Amino acid sequence: MKLYFKYFKIHFKSCMQYKASFILSFLSQILVFFTYYYTILCLFDKFSNINGFTLYEVLFTFSIIQFGSSFCDSFFRGLDQFDHLIVRGAFDKLLLRPRNILLQSICEEVNFIKLSKVIQSIIVLVIAIIKIDVTWNISKVLTVIFMLISSILIFFGLLVLAATYCFYTVKGLEVRNVFTCGCRDMAEYPIGVFKKGVIFFLTYIIPFGLVNYYPLLYILGKSNNKFYMYSPLFSSLYLIPCILLFYKGLKRYSSTGS
Repeated sequence: MKLYFKYFKIHFKSCMQYKASFILSFLSQILVFFTYYYTILCLFDKFSNINGFTLYEVLFTFSIIQFGSSFCDSFFRGLDQFDHLIVRGAFDKLLLRPRNILLQSICEEVNFIKLSKVIQSIIVLVIAIIKIDVTWNISKVLTVIFMLISSILIFFGLLVLAATYCFYTVKGLEVRNVFTCGCRDMAEYPIGVFKKGVIFFLTYIIPFGLVNYYPLLYILGKSNNKFYMYSPLFSSLYLIPCILLFYKGLKRYSSTGS
């Protein structure tokens, strides 16, 4: 972590060299986030609920997913730009250093502009928590904390998988986006509103359901299953195959030859 914070300070100083550009980009991200939020508000202007889920219940799941996504976009941006490392030949440089390859890849870039979305997602989450009809207790508060942590971990796992994909085919960004952006957009809603095939995929293949849907059922009192409280913690197991696949893909890397 000491190495990461050194890179963090370097990236921050670099970002502050162009303060006006940073401020304008930061503000633009606020507008981008607002369009997502406004879309949900427009949807519920026509419907009182979606398959039994109210506006603030949907905003609750939306904010959990947006928090994890924007957090990873901010602090693990190096993995999202992993194909650039390979194309430029910069990945060879990382291999020569006596430090963990995955950590070095993460440190390659930090995007402070995306922090605006992290802040906004927390604000929306607080509003949703205040508005939803729930009697809060310690177990439900812990469930929310588990959801936030697991949201970060599952997006981190997806970024690791996207980086692994670059070892097999450097480009093909559209295929990667199906599983990152595509799954994120669906997981912003309680997955129970979708058909069984989607629910199965988002529970057992990419377990977004364990991150926000099943814990939501427990928080709302729609299920008394204690497993749903701890299901976000089980989603962290998803990281294990992601990291193993990354190092397996690393063995295929044959350098740029430059």
